[in-house]
Amino acid sequence: MRNLIQLLTYFRIIAGPIIFIMILVLENYGAALLIFILAGASDYWDGYLARKYSLTSVLGEVLDPIADKILITFTVIALSMNLESFYIAFLGSFILAREYWVSALRDYNARIGNAEATSVTFLAKTKTAIQLVTLCLFLIGLYFDSALLLFLANFFLFLALIITIQTGVSYTIATFKR
Repeated sequence: MRNLIQLLTYFRIIAGPIIFIMILVLENYGAALLIFILAGASDYWDGYLARKYSLTSVLGEVLDPIADKILITFTVIALSMNLESFYIAFLGSFILAREYWVSALRDYNARIGNAEATSVTFLAKTKTAIQLVTLCLFLIGLYFDSALLLFLANFFLFLALIITIQTGVSYTIATFKR
């Protein structure tokens, strides 16, 4: 079971570059969408199985958020390039900057014994889910060549940005409150 859990995390890590190639090089939006959905589902299942079978590990706690960041980074960059969208690139940059900032906060808090300041919250899990849904909407819009779905995805991207910033601010305040 431990191997399956690790495999799910590793799948997200390699899915990001594969999705990037599917979108930009092959323009195979259907395959990119399928891989993205599987990768998004693996985010839920690796955590669920690790908790259910008491197989959580320090490595898993470190790799899981990194796998999410890799998946989101490659997908945001590919979508902004494919759609030639300043909007996606600009909002996506803020989302990615928050992701790296929180990683730095987690590292800092681990070093000073304040790890609870950046432990994953329900809102942070919601943030990840909304980011995944948003990117999925973009891929569905590309697959069906639907301007309406792409417009809806742009709205969701703004919502994802707001929640992403909120969680980043919360983690920052909790870190430096000491």
